[in-house]
Amino acid sequence: MILLSHIEAAAKRIEPVVSHTPFAHAPILSKRVGHEVFLKKENLQVTGAFKLRGAFNKIATLTPKEQEGGVVAASAGNHAQGVAFSAHYFQIPATIVMPENTPLTKVNGVKAYGAQVILHGANYDEAYGYAVEYAKEQGKTFVHPFADEEVMAGQGTIALEILQSASDLDAIVVPIGGGGLIAGMASAIKQLKPDIKVIGVTAAGAPAMRNSYLLGKAVDSIEVRTIADGIAVRDTSPKTLEIILETVDDVVEVDDEEIADAILFLLENQKLVVEGAGAVGVAALLYDKLSLPQKSKVAVVLSGGNIDVTMLSVIIEKGLIKSYRKMKLIVTLIDKPGSLMKLTELLAKVSANIVSIGYDRTSANLAFGDANVSIGLETKGKEHQEEIRALLQAHGYRFHEER
Repeated sequence: MILLSHIEAAAKRIEPVVSHTPFAHAPILSKRVGHEVFLKKENLQVTGAFKLRGAFNKIATLTPKEQEGGVVAASAGNHAQGVAFSAHYFQIPATIVMPENTPLTKVNGVKAYGAQVILHGANYDEAYGYAVEYAKEQGKTFVHPFADEEVMAGQGTIALEILQSASDLDAIVVPIGGGGLIAGMASAIKQLKPDIKVIGVTAAGAPAMRNSYLLGKAVDSIEVRTIADGIAVRDTSPKTLEIILETVDDVVEVDDEEIADAILFLLENQKLVVEGAGAVGVAALLYDKLSLPQKSKVAVVLSGGNIDVTMLSVIIEKGLIKSYRKMKLIVTLIDKPGSLMKLTELLAKVSANIVSIGYDRTSANLAFGDANVSIGLETKGKEHQEEIRALLQAHGYRFHEER
């Protein structure tokens, strides 16, 4: 594991620039899951994610000659911003290779720090392969996002901050992509408080590290597909896996639906914007994936908040439908004056608020003289929606719902 002295040295090194992010009790979440839950809000870090810690520590330890030559990194976004910020701080050139599908907000975030961005590959691993070769060709230093001791030591400083605030925890829940965060944190935890359980959480669509943990050897995935782009890593790093096998007590997984629910829960109940990778720990709690006794004292790392606003809007829309606060109907009417007004008046009687409406009289599947009205409604829960359906059926309307 990473030596505690190594992590403590990193904490001193990064102190001038890295925020000591809030660590706060989450009463609403605690009541929901039956544990005493605390959130480590790395989504409020300077660059919006924990990755700044490891990137800054690594670049701070480079020789003057290495710094002068510049650095290269491969990242889906958060490590990229950490490297770009750190390079800007030390006034050295930085080139970041990002997958072609990286959200625009993360690309712009990197460019804002003055780094050059190269978009290459369908995922992190393809970007990584290109970046390593590019660094060799250009004579630059490659800053690995997780399989590097200085990077892992920097990430481990989060554990030091958590234990300064609450040393009597039963468990700490940490997202896993490449494994650098949990390897650094678990190293610190097991040297300071070995009785605290360290539980990692992966996305079901990026299962390489969990599969490797369960098998006890490095195995890679064929492909990755998850809304948690920050942990969408296809291949397992033997270097981080070795530390994880030594220090981590369990690794669980959550799927995209569970991650989306956690993002929406944090937004509504904690007033926190958290990206998919940062929300996996909360998803594991909400869906009871952790084998912990009731009323355990649990810390969860919210590793980042750099979510694409387009993705966030989709999650909100789907969440409203799933929680019975919105419904989409397509109602077939007789295409004559007054038909639409009669429908809207009927919906008004049950206090269904219309937020969108469309009128189609030309579809090939419509009988002559009919029209389809697509209506988006704000509703007040499952019973309200059942009332709306019953009312439409009682008045002879033909309709179906969109999901």
